[in-house]
Amino acid sequence: MATRAPRALILAGGLGTRLRPLTDTVPKCLVPIGGRPLLDYWIDSLARAGVERARINTHYLAETVRAKIAEINSRSAIALEETYEPELLGSAGTVHANRDLADDTEDLLIIYADNLSDVDLAQFTAFHRGHGAPFSMLLFHAPNPRACGIATLDADATITEFVEKPDAPASDLANAGVYVVTADVFREIADLNTFDLGFDVLPKFVGRMKGFVHDGYHRDIGNAEALAQAETDVANGLFK
Repeated sequence: MATRAPRALILAGGLGTRLRPLTDTVPKCLVPIGGRPLLDYWIDSLARAGVERARINTHYLAETVRAKIAEINSRSAIALEETYEPELLGSAGTVHANRDLADDTEDLLIIYADNLSDVDLAQFTAFHRGHGAPFSMLLFHAPNPRACGIATLDADATITEFVEKPDAPASDLANAGVYVVTADVFREIADLNTFDLGFDVLPKFVGRMKGFVHDGYHRDIGNAEALAQAETDVANGLFK
């Protein structure tokens, strides 16, 4: 039987307070880098990975994101749906509110839209489908591990420890905010009915997660300094 195309949940409802004043008028997921909205890079990556249906949460400046969704649907092979949150639910809360996205599929990508990454999502999904574990986490080498969720891997790439913002990091392998999970695990996360993936969910999957180390470009566009560096990196060809 043919493998079904993965689906995706894009987490994009944040306020982007550390990017003000830019985000006073521009949603964080639509902040331009290299002349393109950040969300466009993820849509292109998802399309290359064969994703046909995706859902994005909205909250702050939702009308602006809604217009972008319509524009994406007018030109992309991906059917992009909106899930509006009058009050932010948290990353795990958004999974809870969208439990139905796991119906009639096998695997789902969960993506934080406020990162700029050149990860090959098709390769990442193939890794997930090849190892047999129900949960895969994208990892990158963090320059400041204390500010990140840090994973420890064994020889089989199983995540044996995960600590959010540790005082004494065991490695520099940081959570990149991109996951592939089976439909059953997506429903399991939804049924936890909790708030944050990093603090409330990921530690529960230690021993059942595999880590995929991305050695390419990955940057959290969390503040003005990071945005400026990303612009420079794109201009200098460091982002593929």
